[in-house]
Formats: sequence, structure tokens, C-alpha cells
Amino acid sequence: MLLEAKNIVFGYERGRNILENMSLSIESGERLALVGPSGCGKSTLAQILAGNYVPGSGQVLLDGKALPRRGFCPVQLIYQHPEKALNPRWKLGKSLFEAWAPDDGFLNALGIEKVWLSRYPAELSGGEMQRFCIARALAPETRFLIADEITTMLDVVTQAQIWNMLLRIAAERNLGILAVTHNGELAKKISARTVTFPEKT
Repeated sequence: MLLEAKNIVFGYERGRNILENMSLSIESGERLALVGPSGCGKSTLAQILAGNYVPGSGQVLLDGKALPRRGFCPVQLIYQHPEKALNPRWKLGKSLFEAWAPDDGFLNALGIEKVWLSRYPAELSGGEMQRFCIARALAPETRFLIADEITTMLDVVTQAQIWNMLLRIAAERNLGILAVTHNGELAKKISARTVTFPEKT
């Protein structure tokens, strides 16, 4: 399976374009890093690839066809700030089962305690919430994960645990991973190929 961004142009209202004719592709099972400084458009492209933003021009294609706009999208975005993906008024079990219903073995493998499902997002640490958001994104239909600075706010030990877990699962399921980061050293450790964004002037 192939995920492609072709000649993407995107600009916010009354501003200049943040993306100009941006193209990239990632295959199933591939680990690709998207590297660049803050404000260069990395996260914007991540949102477009996940189908959350509509580009001004250009296309996002999955095996040559437009991403689905309804139902579950096989491209899932994991945010830098996991609380953005969760309804603070919902207990975590409701947020999870809205997406899919993993078994206890799957949750245990991700280091998720069953008791978390009866809690609200604010009752978990940042690392715990991020593990939960990863689990939520790993529905059976998922084919590509876009990881947008997912461990930037976490301590070094938790960063390593989360990336080791995610890369292991991706290898088992032949998932493509696009790692969005400003950290070139991290990109070298977790990816086989890198696309570098130019700094905005």
C-alpha cells in the first residue's frame, strides 16, 4: 500500500502559503522521518495526510485513490499533545471503544492498565495518555501512522519505551510510520529514510 502527497499547496486565511508544491510518499512497512524546525509546515502536512485539513491544491492518495472522508480512515494521526485527541468529559473507555475494541492482551502489550479505562484524561500522566492514544490509533484497519512529535514532551526513558513499542508493533503489522520531528538524531534512530523541510524565511 502506498500513501502519497502530490504537489500540496496550503495556506491559512490572509497568510502566505505554508506549503508550496510539497510531495512525498511512504509505503507499507516503511519508516520515514519528516524533519524540520518549528513553523516550517511539518504538522500542517501531517494534518493534511490524515485527512483533517483540505489542501488548497494537490492531492493525498492511498493506493492511487482519494482518502476516505467518512468512516474510519486507514491513516491515523497521533498528536504531540495527546489531550487534543481526547474528549475531557469522556472516560477513556468510551474514547477507546468509539474507535475500536482491543482485547486485554493488546492493552497489556502497550503497558495500558485496564483501570485507566474508568478514568478521565486528566487523571493520567502525559506518557500514559500517549500510550492510550497510540492504542486508539492502532485499529485493525490502520495502515499508516503519522506520529507528530509524539514524545517531545516526555522524559527520555518514556520516549524510548514508547518508540520501541511503536516500532515493534509497526513491524509486526507492516504499518507505515511517518515520524514528524525537529530532532535529527531521533530521526536517524527510528527511520530508514528522511525528508527535510526547509526553514521558513
